[in-house]
Amino acid sequence: MNIVILAAGMGKRMRSDLPKVLHHIAGKPLVAHVLDTARQLLPGKLCVIYGHGGEQVPLALAAGDVQFAKQEPQLGTGHAVQQALPFLDENLPTLILAGDVPLTKVNSLRALVAAAGTDKLGILTVDLSDPTGYGRIVREGANNDGKISHIVEHKDATAAQHAIREVNTGIMIMPTTKLKEWLSTLSSDNAQGEYYLTDVIAKAVSEGVEIVSAQPDAEWETMGVNSKLQLAELERLFQGNNAKLLLEQGVTLLDPARLDVRGNLQCGRDVSIDAGCIFEGTVTLEDGVTVGSCCVIKNAHIAKGSSIKPFCHIEDSVVGAGSQIGPYARLRPGTTLAEDVHIGNFVEVKNSQISAHSKANHLAYIGDATIGERVNVGAGTITCNYDGANKFRTIIEDDAFIGSDTQLVAPVTVGKGATIGAGTTLTKDAPAGQLTVSRAKQISINSWERPVKKVKAN
Repeated sequence: MNIVILAAGMGKRMRSDLPKVLHHIAGKPLVAHVLDTARQLLPGKLCVIYGHGGEQVPLALAAGDVQFAKQEPQLGTGHAVQQALPFLDENLPTLILAGDVPLTKVNSLRALVAAAGTDKLGILTVDLSDPTGYGRIVREGANNDGKISHIVEHKDATAAQHAIREVNTGIMIMPTTKLKEWLSTLSSDNAQGEYYLTDVIAKAVSEGVEIVSAQPDAEWETMGVNSKLQLAELERLFQGNNAKLLLEQGVTLLDPARLDVRGNLQCGRDVSIDAGCIFEGTVTLEDGVTVGSCCVIKNAHIAKGSSIKPFCHIEDSVVGAGSQIGPYARLRPGTTLAEDVHIGNFVEVKNSQISAHSKANHLAYIGDATIGERVNVGAGTITCNYDGANKFRTIIEDDAFIGSDTQLVAPVTVGKGATIGAGTTLTKDAPAGQLTVSRAKQISINSWERPVKKVKAN
């Protein structure tokens, strides 16, 4: 099929210079969610209609499988679809989606496509308890329960039509040849002065084209975004759905209402996640992993049995099995930890590899380093990896002991089994198996007096 995504609207109620469809849900633009769903249908042609915000939408969504058509000025949904006509294959039906309706499931769209076939006009409809603002589905019969005859927009509806609860979601599919014909005859003689796509329904009826409908499994699949309030509501809906899926998979969530997944979170058995955690990108938590409260984990692999304690930030990193991280630790991009590594409170690791059973339990910076097995990094240790222009590497071999408040000025190597005395500034390689100490001479001054605070005159 052809798929057209309408993404040209201004979104006045968003009160933002950013086009409405580029506002985020779960860390991704609204329209990007729609695109991801559309791709699952394997369309022959995929076209996004943009307008408000200039080139921001095509720049944000640029991809080899997407074509863009600009709607300027914006004269309604019918006018928007007209801009896509040069890109469509007339031999395929055209499915029309809304760029501000991000949560529609692909199975609901498949049901609509199946109902419409190749020669019918299909509409995704939904029954709302409060249909205010939506176009009403008008059906034949005294009880409005027959075949669909047309759609009336809320501002053009009569009092009786306002009572109809079945509404148009804006998602439609129809033969492309017919779509072209109907669009060419649209009128803007209505309350909005716009060309409504929904007017093609009446044209289909007049030509005897069968109109069918399908409904989604849940009302929230068809909810759109017109304000920051609605954006926040859909965010919580999205996250609530994620939480339910994780719970059904056996993940323990200490507070399902306080979880944010902004990407793909894969969990093994007996995983436990405390409140306030954020997962971004692709994150894997293997069997038995525990994640404490208020952690932010992005593009990371946490191996089985590891414990991530509260308030940790982990990005583009790998944590080995049985490791303990935090609390208040930060693993920056390029960090790879082997099994049973301990990274404690206020320790930052960047672009470093730390081998099994090594520890940096508190107040350290490890950057651009390769650390062997069973190494102890004392409190206050810093790898001085940057000279203001270039980065250099520190190598610490197996079984080394780095005393507290040590500065390792890279490039430097600490040999196997070496001990670095507390307070050392290491600028040369430390031999294996030896104690290396570098300290200034200690003196005591008998006559020195501690300064006292001066009393201010009134």
